[in-house]
Amino acid sequence: QVQLVESGGGLVQAGDSLRLSCVASGRTLRLHTMAWFRQVAGKEREFVAAITWSGGLTYYADSVKGRFTISKNNAKNTSYLMMSGLKLEDTAVYYCGLETDFRNMWYGSVSTYDYWGQGTQVTVSS
Repeated sequence: QVQLVESGGGLVQAGDSLRLSCVASGRTLRLHTMAWFRQVAGKEREFVAAITWSGGLTYYADSVKGRFTISKNNAKNTSYLMMSGLKLEDTAVYYCGLETDFRNMWYGSVSTYDYWGQGTQVTVSS
């Protein structure tokens, strides 16, 4: 069984920075793409950023380009989301998703990912 554990969320002020981490574990762990999504109560989960595990290709939602950076540490099976210049509208629960095998699906779709973490709350105040 694969587990994803997010950490690093919290309460910050607008303009501050925050780094989220997502650690993947499991006996037969395969990693193709790891992604970050976020969700506000009553709304659909939305794509934030993704990174391919072997090539390190990165993808971002337009709303976070230039402010957020996704990275990875292969040895630690960990993905990071560095968030800078945080805005009030970045407030959400942030989820880490894992695609274990390449299926030629759009990285920005929730259905692409096989496993999800429990989420970590990010709250940006004015």
